Amino acid sequence: MPTRKHAERRKRFETSSGVDLPVAFDPANTEPVEYEKDLNPPGEFPYTRGIYSNMYRGRLWTMRQYAGYATAEESNARYKYLLAQGTTGLSVAFDLPTQIGLDSDDALAAGEVGKVGVAIDSLEDMQRLFDGIPLDSVSTSMTINATAAILLALYLAVARRQNVPFEKVKGTLQNDILKEYIARGTYIYPPSPSLRLVTDTFAFCAHSVPNWNTISISGYHIREAGSTAVQEVAFTLADGITYVEAALRAGLEIDDFAPRISFFFNAHNNLLEEIAKFRAARRLWARIMRDRFKARDARSQMLRFHTQTAGSSLTAQQPKVNIVRTTIQALAAVLGGTQSLHTNAMDEALALPTEEAARLALRTQQVIAYESGVADTADPLAGSYAIEQLTHEIEDRASNYLERIDAMGGMLRAIETGYVQKEIQESAYRYQRAIEKEESVVVGVNRFQSEQGNAIPTLRVNPAIEQQQIERLRAVRERRDSAVVETALSKLETAAGSTENLLPLILESVEAYATVGEISNRLRNVWGEYKETSTV
Repeated sequence: MPTRKHAERRKRFETSSGVDLPVAFDPANTEPVEYEKDLNPPGEFPYTRGIYSNMYRGRLWTMRQYAGYATAEESNARYKYLLAQGTTGLSVAFDLPTQIGLDSDDALAAGEVGKVGVAIDSLEDMQRLFDGIPLDSVSTSMTINATAAILLALYLAVARRQNVPFEKVKGTLQNDILKEYIARGTYIYPPSPSLRLVTDTFAFCAHSVPNWNTISISGYHIREAGSTAVQEVAFTLADGITYVEAALRAGLEIDDFAPRISFFFNAHNNLLEEIAKFRAARRLWARIMRDRFKARDARSQMLRFHTQTAGSSLTAQQPKVNIVRTTIQALAAVLGGTQSLHTNAMDEALALPTEEAARLALRTQQVIAYESGVADTADPLAGSYAIEQLTHEIEDRASNYLERIDAMGGMLRAIETGYVQKEIQESAYRYQRAIEKEESVVVGVNRFQSEQGNAIPTLRVNPAIEQQQIERLRAVRERRDSAVVETALSKLETAAGSTENLLPLILESVEAYATVGEISNRLRNVWGEYKETSTV
C-alpha cells in the first residue's frame, strides 16, 4: 500500500545553521556515532551526556535571574526579593559606564547612569549592593568584562569586610573580553593588555580564590549578534582556545586554571538544534582540552556552562507570547545539561523587568525543575536519532570553523581581519531577510499580528538617580585619604608596564576607595584604548 503524505509546507526544512532536516531521522543517520567514543554514560569522557553521572537527580541547576538597575540599594532590594522567591544564585547587571570604566560623573556617562544595570563607582557602592547578603552562602555571577578585574576586587573587598575568607567566596566572572571585540563593544584596551588582565585573574584566583570561576566564555552575545548555532559553538570555543593559550604563555599549568573555566551560551527557539548544540559543545571542548592541550584533570576537560534564554527572540508585539518562547528555550537548556540558567522576563523587549515579570520567569524554571519530570533522569533524549545526528553535525561543522581559524593564525587574527564579525553579520542578514520574506515566521511580528492587548506595565528608572549617584561619588572622594589613593594608583600604573600580577594592586586600590573610573584611567595611561577596525 503506498505511503500517504500531505504536500509539504515549504521547499526546504533546515536548522538555523543550515543543517537539512529529513522527513524522519532513522538509524542510518546515526551510523557515524560510536557509543564509547562519542557518548558514554553521563559523567564520563567526552561528557556529551552531561558532566555529572546523575545530573539533576543529585543537584538542580543554579537558578539565577540577571538583575541590577538604578542604585545599589534598589538592586539590593531586588536581589533579596529574588532570593526570597527561590533563586539559588545572584547575577549582577552593571550599567554601561561601569562596564567601560567610567565614573558616574564622567561627561561620557551622562544619561546612562543606572539605566541598563546598577551603577558601581566605589567600594561604598559595592557594600550597599550586597548589604545583608552573606557572601559565604550565596553564589554570585557578574556580567562584566573590560573592568572585570576591578569588580572582582570590589567583591572580594566586601567579602573581607564581612569576614568571609576568600576561599569561601563562590561565583563567576564573565571576564570574556574577546567577544566584546566580536559582538558587543564594551572593550576599553587593546586585545593584548586585555588578555593580560584575564590571565592575571586566572593566576590570582588559582592561588587565592579557589572556588571562583575566573571566566565565563560567552557565546550568548555572539548568538545575540546574529550567529547560527554552529557559529556560536565554534567562535566561543575558539575564544576559549585563545584564553588557554594566553594562560599557558603566561606560565600557568593547564590543570591549575582550566577547572575554573566556564562558558555562557544562548538558548534559542529551535528546540532540537539547541539541545544538540549544548551536547556538541561539551564533547568538542573535552576533546580539545585532552588532545590539544593535554589536560589530565577530568575537571579541565568538562565544559560547565550557564545559559540565558534568547533576548533577541523577544518581541515588543504581544509580549506575553514571550513566556512561551522562554519556556521552550529554558527546556532546551535543561535537556542540554546546563549548570546554571537565567530565564528572560516577558517584558524585556520593552524595558528592564518588573518584579512580577521576573518572578514569572523564575517560576518557569521551577515548573521545569519540579513538575515536568525532565530533571529526573540524565540526558533523557540520548539515543534519539534526531538528537544524535544533530549533535554530530554541529560538532563536525564547528570543527571545520576551528580548523579555518587555526589556519588564519588563531582567533585574535580572525577578529583583527574582521572574519568572525563578517560571518556573524552575514548570518544575521540571512535571518532578517527570511523574516521579511516570511520564510521564517515570528508570531505576532510577520504573522498572527494583533492590535489588542499589547500594553503591559513596564519598569522605569528614575532619572534623578544619576545626580544622586554623582553626589555620593563626590562625597566618597571628599572622605577618603587622597594620599593613600594616589599611592595605590601610582603603584598600579607602574606595574601595568611590567609583568607583575595586577590583581593585588587593584584590590589595594579599591580598598583605598579608588573608583572604577580612576583605576581604568591609570591603565588607559599605559595601554591606550582600542579602536575598532571596520569589517565593511
